[in-house]
Amino acid sequence: MTHRRDVHAWLRLIGLYVTLLSASIFALAPIYWVINTSLKEERQNISFPPRWWPDPITLEQYVNVLTGSSIPRNYLNSTLLAIGTVVLVLVLGIHAGYAAARFEFRGKKPLLFILLATVMVPGIVTLIPVYIMAVQFGLHDTHLVLILVFAAWQTPTVVWLLQAFFENIPRELDEAALIDGCSRLGAFYRIVLPLSQPGLAAAAILVTVWVWNEFIIALNLTASNATRPLTVGLFFFVSESGIQWGKMAAAAGAALVPIIVFFAFLQRRFIQGLTAGATKG
Repeated sequence: MTHRRDVHAWLRLIGLYVTLLSASIFALAPIYWVINTSLKEERQNISFPPRWWPDPITLEQYVNVLTGSSIPRNYLNSTLLAIGTVVLVLVLGIHAGYAAARFEFRGKKPLLFILLATVMVPGIVTLIPVYIMAVQFGLHDTHLVLILVFAAWQTPTVVWLLQAFFENIPRELDEAALIDGCSRLGAFYRIVLPLSQPGLAAAAILVTVWVWNEFIIALNLTASNATRPLTVGLFFFVSESGIQWGKMAAAAGAALVPIIVFFAFLQRRFIQGLTAGATKG
C-alpha cells in the first residue's frame, strides 16, 4: 500500500509539472515569436517556410524603431499616462476603499455593487459620448483626457481591491491611534496606510498593465504622436502597403521590458495584496 501511494504521489507530481510546463510554453510562445521576429531581417519575416531562429541575428529593427519612428515619443506618452493614472486612481481608491471598509452607512452595499457593475460595461459603449465631451471641453488629443478616462475605468476595481485589504487590517489599530489623539485621517495616514503597501502595489500593477495595454479608447481620443501611447503607435506599422513585422515586433519587445521589470520588482507585494482578503478572520 505504501508503495502504491508513493507511485500515485509521483504521478500527481509529474502531472503537475507537465501541466505547469505546458502552460508556461503556451504563455511564452508569443513572447518568443515577438523576440524572434524582431531579431530577423525583414525579408526573413515574410519568407516561407518560416525560420524558427534568426540567421543572422541583427538589431537593425530596433535601430530603425528607435531612430526612425514615433515609438520613443509613444513610449514616453504611455509612461506619463501610466504614472498619472496610477497616482489619480490610488488617491481616489485608498480613501474610498478605507471608507467602505471602516464605515457603515445606508445604501453601502448597493452603492458598492453599482460601482462594481460599471466595470462590466464595455468601454466602446461609452466611447461616443466620451469623445463628444472631450471635444466640447477642448480636451481631445491631450494626456489629461486619457488620464481622466482611464482613472474612471480603473477606480471601481481598485476600490474593491483596497476595501478587501483594509478589512484585513485590525480595527484595533485605528482605535488605538484615536485614543492616542490622532484624528480619523491621521490614524489612516500614519497607521493603516503604511501597512497597506502590498495592496497599493497590487493596485498599481493592475492599473499600470491595463493602461499600458489599452488601445481602443486611446486610438479615438488622440490625433497626433504628441499624445498617442505605445499601443496606438504600434498600430501605425500596419499600412496599405503591408505590415512592417520586424519594426512592430521590435517595438512590442521594447514595450514588454518596463512591465516585466515593474512586476518583478513588486511581485511579492502584488501577491500579498491580491490574497489579502482570503485570510480575513
